[in-house]
Amino acid sequence: MNQHPLIKETAEHMTKAQDHTLQEFSAIHTGKASPPMVEGIMVEAYGGQMRLKEVAAITTPDARLIQVQPWDKSLVKPIEKAIQLANIGINPSTDGNVVRLPLPDLSGDRRKELVKVAHRLAEEGRVSVRHARHSGLEGLKKLQKGGEISEDDLKRYEKEIQKYTDRFIKEISEHLAHKENELLTV
Repeated sequence: MNQHPLIKETAEHMTKAQDHTLQEFSAIHTGKASPPMVEGIMVEAYGGQMRLKEVAAITTPDARLIQVQPWDKSLVKPIEKAIQLANIGINPSTDGNVVRLPLPDLSGDRRKELVKVAHRLAEEGRVSVRHARHSGLEGLKKLQKGGEISEDDLKRYEKEIQKYTDRFIKEISEHLAHKENELLTV
C-alpha cells in the first residue's frame, strides 16, 4: 500500500526538525575545538547577514583553538563582534587578519550549563516534531471533511503519523543522552 503524500510531507518536516536539532547539538562544544561550533554564526557582511563559514576559512590548528581567517580583511571586526554577540562562551582575539578562538577549560559549572542548553535544544526539537504532527493531523482532518479520505483512512493515517512522531522524539532523546554523556565525561 502506498503512503499518503501528506504523511510523507509530515515525515519530511519531522526529519528536518531532527536534523536541525542535531546541527544545534554539534555547535555545543565539549572542550575539543571543531568548526561546526562557529560555522553558523551570523555575521554582518556586505549589507546583509551571512554565515561565518560563507565569509571565512575556519580551521582547528589544535584541539583547543579555532582559527577564523576572513577572505575579505574588512570583515575581521564584524566577525569578532558576531562571535561575541553569539554568546558561545569563547572570547575572540584578533591577530592581524586572523581571529583566534581559544577554548576555555570546561569547569563543572560550565559543563552543567551546556547540558541545560542541550536539554533546551532537544525540547525545541521535540516541539518542532509535535508541531509537524499537529499540522499533518489538521491536513488529514480537512481531507476527511472534504470527503477525500474515509474515516477508516483517517484513523490509519493518524496512527502512522503518531508512529513517526514517537520515533523522531525517541531519536532526539537518544542524541540528547549521548551529548549529555559527552559533556559530563571528563
